[in-house]
Amino acid sequence: MELSDYLRILRRNWLLITVCAVVGLLLGAVASFAVRPTYTAQTKLFVATQSSGSVQDLQQGNTFTQARVQSYVETVTEPLVLQPVVDSLGLDMSSAELADKVSATADLNTVIITIAVEDTSPVQAAAIAQATADSLVDSVGGLESPAEGGNSPVNLTVITPAIAPAQPSAPNTLLNLALGLLVGLALGLGAAVLRTALDTKVRGESDLRRISDAPLLGGISFDADAQKKPLLTQAPTQSPRAESFRQIRTNLQFAHVSHKSKSVLVTSSLPGEGKSTTATNLALAIAQGGQSVVLVDADLRRPRVNEYLGLERNAGLTTVLIGRADLEDLLQPWGTDELYVLTAGQIPPNPSELLGSEAMKNLIARLEQKFDAVIIDAPPLLPVTDAAVLAQQVGGVVLVVGSSKVNLPNLQKSLQNLEMVNAELLGVVINLLPSKGPDAYAYNYYSYDSKVTLPEAEAPATTRSSPKSSRSDFDERIFGLRSQEE
Repeated sequence: MELSDYLRILRRNWLLITVCAVVGLLLGAVASFAVRPTYTAQTKLFVATQSSGSVQDLQQGNTFTQARVQSYVETVTEPLVLQPVVDSLGLDMSSAELADKVSATADLNTVIITIAVEDTSPVQAAAIAQATADSLVDSVGGLESPAEGGNSPVNLTVITPAIAPAQPSAPNTLLNLALGLLVGLALGLGAAVLRTALDTKVRGESDLRRISDAPLLGGISFDADAQKKPLLTQAPTQSPRAESFRQIRTNLQFAHVSHKSKSVLVTSSLPGEGKSTTATNLALAIAQGGQSVVLVDADLRRPRVNEYLGLERNAGLTTVLIGRADLEDLLQPWGTDELYVLTAGQIPPNPSELLGSEAMKNLIARLEQKFDAVIIDAPPLLPVTDAAVLAQQVGGVVLVVGSSKVNLPNLQKSLQNLEMVNAELLGVVINLLPSKGPDAYAYNYYSYDSKVTLPEAEAPATTRSSPKSSRSDFDERIFGLRSQEE
């Protein structure tokens, strides 16, 4: 993984990492406040030998005391030293229990002993430390006394008396908070990496590149109003959504420039990825660019184009394929641009056979002769074989990928299905992208006024229709076709 991949993981999972860090910080605070404060009091003793003061005697005495200091340190926690402390202070504990609170250390090559005592009371901690030091002085004096009598050659002197500490030694709140924060961050980062490794959803271009190097024609950001206003003509002309489809139109023209065929199939891996709205808006964008376009609804299982455009569906593609009407009679004009629509028609019992028939092939050829561009909305690739069958008869395929709607294995299977039938993939359109974050499509838009009034040419589908003469002629043709069927 590259640095950019790790940065993307951080941006995708920043909320998870933040929550873990905050939880760790709170746990550190709880641990600090839940523990009763303890205080540590210290006292220091200097170990020396009684000598005549000559240089040789001093050297020998220094060597002797350094050798004995570690033994004195070990003696501090023994009952010989601590039991007198318990008795003198009247402590409600045994010498063994007191030993858990007392510690003694001595640095290497020194003759200084440090005694430390921990207790929940600062005053008692100081009293125990001082009493322990006094008891050690007495115990060593007794242990080091000559057998024949006389004074001990070793002399212990308290050089730092014990005082009651003003601040507790534990818990260390800052340390606990820092540890809690670090542990929380580590857990958050680990969870983020694990989540990314287990997540197979396609969320952006980086995920697409893990399995395919197919050209990215463009990305369409998620728009909350798109469900109620799905058409390009229902959005402001300079809106990000409108700019996205114009960019896809331009990129598709470059991708399709070397093809003799004018037909483009628009499909997806699964339902719900937005292929029908993408096909419809792509046709609208091409028509706005001055070309003559026909939009064919070849999704003979769940046709949606007629709903988006407010057109008649009962007579359409299937009607032409079974020979009940001529193509010219069923093309419905829409809007003021050169856009015509061939709706799905009646839903047949054998969609795959119809779409793979010679009649469908001839129909596409006729449309290519008549129009500058032929956009075909096909069913999804994985649930049915319709799109794979139809992909063999068109000049190229545009695969719509819904962000967070499809996982990598399904997308890879769709690409394999297209490759298996030798279909040419012109490119991929990623739909429903987040408008912000690491998966947002990297495209800059000019600012626009969302309150701008739409011109008449950009009116919503409900108010924008074909000329009355064309619509009336189409209704008469449909009425005559129905009368023949009856």
